[in-house]
Amino acid sequence: MNYDFHEKLASVPAAPGIYQFLNDKGKVIYIGKAKNLRNRVRSYFYGKVDSPKTEALVKKVNDFQLIITDSEIEALVLENNLIKQLKPRYNVNLKDDKSFPYIKVTHEPYPQIFPTRSIIQDRSKYFGPYTDVKSMRNSLRMINKIFKIRSCKYDINQETIEKKKYKICLDYHIKKCDGPCEGLVSEKDYNDMVNQVVKVLKGKTNELITELNNKMQHLSESLQFEKAAELRDKIEQLQVYSSKQKIVSNDFEDKDIISVAVEDKDVAATILNIRSGKLVGKRQLKLSTELEEKIEKVYADVLRFYYSEYVEIPKEIILEVEPEEKESLKNWLNSKAERKVKFSIPQRQSEAMSLVKMCKQNAQLQLKEIQLQKMKKEGSVPFVLTSLKRDLHLTNLPRKIECFDISNLQGTDTVASMVVFVDGKPKKSLYRKFIIKDVEGPDDFASMEEVITRRYKKLMEENEPIPELIMVDGGKGQLSSAVHVLKSLGLKNFEIIGLAKRLEEVFLPGIPEPQSIPKTSSSLKLLQHVRDEAHRFAITFHRQRRSKRTFKSELTEIKGIGNKAAEKLLTNFESLNEIKTVSEKELAEIIGEAKARLIYSHYHKEQ
Repeated sequence: MNYDFHEKLASVPAAPGIYQFLNDKGKVIYIGKAKNLRNRVRSYFYGKVDSPKTEALVKKVNDFQLIITDSEIEALVLENNLIKQLKPRYNVNLKDDKSFPYIKVTHEPYPQIFPTRSIIQDRSKYFGPYTDVKSMRNSLRMINKIFKIRSCKYDINQETIEKKKYKICLDYHIKKCDGPCEGLVSEKDYNDMVNQVVKVLKGKTNELITELNNKMQHLSESLQFEKAAELRDKIEQLQVYSSKQKIVSNDFEDKDIISVAVEDKDVAATILNIRSGKLVGKRQLKLSTELEEKIEKVYADVLRFYYSEYVEIPKEIILEVEPEEKESLKNWLNSKAERKVKFSIPQRQSEAMSLVKMCKQNAQLQLKEIQLQKMKKEGSVPFVLTSLKRDLHLTNLPRKIECFDISNLQGTDTVASMVVFVDGKPKKSLYRKFIIKDVEGPDDFASMEEVITRRYKKLMEENEPIPELIMVDGGKGQLSSAVHVLKSLGLKNFEIIGLAKRLEEVFLPGIPEPQSIPKTSSSLKLLQHVRDEAHRFAITFHRQRRSKRTFKSELTEIKGIGNKAAEKLLTNFESLNEIKTVSEKELAEIIGEAKARLIYSHYHKEQ
C-alpha cells in the first residue's frame, strides 16, 4: 500500500454506508456494507485475514470508494442494488441474467391480472417471482377458471362506463366475465373478487373457503339461491385446488423454509413457501461465488436477493444456520413487512427439522442440475472429475478409474471384480473378473494382493499406462495390501484410495485418519457409484460360479458322466432345466450317443 492509500484509509468516517473495492483497472471487484465504515474497511488491511477469499481480494485492491447512508438498512438496500447492477467478481452473485415472471394485479378501478417480467412502481401488486413458469401458468389457469376476471386491456373507469365507450365481448356471454366495461358489475363487487384472488395467490385458500361458506349461508338465508349456488360451485373448485396442496405443517403458520447447497463456485438455493400449513410454492435461485465463501454469508446473500423482490414476507423464516449480520437483516425485513419477522434454526428432530431436510434435498437436486449443465458445456471433461481431483488432492484429472472388490461366501469360491469408469461413466467392455487361485480361505487382504499383482503385472508386461486413480473397496487393511503390491512391482507415480463402506470413509496411503469429503459432494457420490458397481459385479460373478458348481456336480452324479462331459454341457446349455427338456439327439450332438442316452434316460426315468 502506498502513502496515499494509507491516508485515504485514515480518513474513512465512522458512519453507516457501503464501500466498493476497485482493482488496478478501476473495476469494482467487491461491494460491502457496514454499520461503521471506518472499522470495517480498515479491518481488511490492518486486521487478521480470516479466509483465502479475503486474502485474494485484498491483494487485488488498488483503491476504494464510499457511499455514506443514514442507516444500516439503507446501506443494505443500496448494497443489494449495486451488486445486482455491477456483479462484482468477489461477491455472491445471482447467476440468472433473465428476469423471472410475476403475476401482476394492476392498480385501477377494475384490476387486470396477468403475467409480466417487468416491475413498474405503479402501486400494482406483484406475486412471485415464479422460477417455474409452468407453475405460474397453472395458477393463472385456475384463477381464470374460478374467478370472472376481465381479459381485456381497456382503461375502464366510471367515465368510460357512462359514455358507453366499450362494449361487452364474448367472455360475458360465455360467463367468463361480469361485464365491468358496461357497468354490469359494481366496482366494489369486482374488487371483492380481486381480493379473493389475492388471497389464493398468497396461499390463504382455506381462509377464503371459510369466508365464502359464511357468505353462501347468508345468501341462502336471504333466499338468494342463484347467487348461493354460484358460491357453492366456486367453493367446490377451490377445495379441489386446495386438496392438491400438500399439508406439511400442523401449526398452520405462514413461514418460508430456505436451504442452500454449495459446491465449488456454484450455489443453489431453494425456498419453500408454506401458508396456513400447506406447501403453496417453491422458488429457486442460482448463485455463484468466486472463492469459497462462509455458509453464513451465503445465507445472508440469499435472503437479500430473494426478499428484495416483490415477495410476501412471512412471520417466520426457517434456516439451517444463522445468517451473517442477522440483526441488520431482521431489521430490514421488519421494515419491509411492517411487522416483526423471526429467524428459526431447528436444533433437534422436529417438524421444522423435517421441512429443512426436504428443502435441502431440493437444493441438492438443483445443484446437480447446475453441474449437469456445466458438464454439457465443458464437453469431454465432466465437472465431477474436477471436484474429485480437488477433494482427493490428485496430481492428474482421474479420467480413468479402476476399482477392485473381493467376494466370497464362507471362504468358498473367492472371486474378485474390476470395474472401469472413464470420464465418470462405466466402461463395461473393460470390466474384468478374477478367480482367486493362490489364497485358501476367506482372506480379503491376501486376495486383494493377488488380484492387484495379476492386473498391474500384466499392464507392465504389455506397456500399458496405469489408470489415473486406483480404488479398492475397503479400509486401511485392503489399501495397505494394494499399496505394498504396487510398490513391489516397481510402480511409483500411482494414485490409490480405499473407500470403507461402513461410514463411507475415504483412506489415502500413509494417512491413518480418513479424509473428510462432504457427504453431499458430487465427488463422493461418484466414488460410491464406482464402489457399488464393483460390488455388484463381484457378487454376480460369485453367484454364477456357485450355480455352475452345483450344476456340474448334479451331472457328474449320473453314472457314466464325467467332468469333461459336464463341462461341454455347461458350455452349450444355459440351465439344468434346459438339459432336462432337450431331445436325446440334441444331447448326442455335444457328448455322443452313449452318454446322451444315459442323461436322457436318467431325467426321463425320474419323470
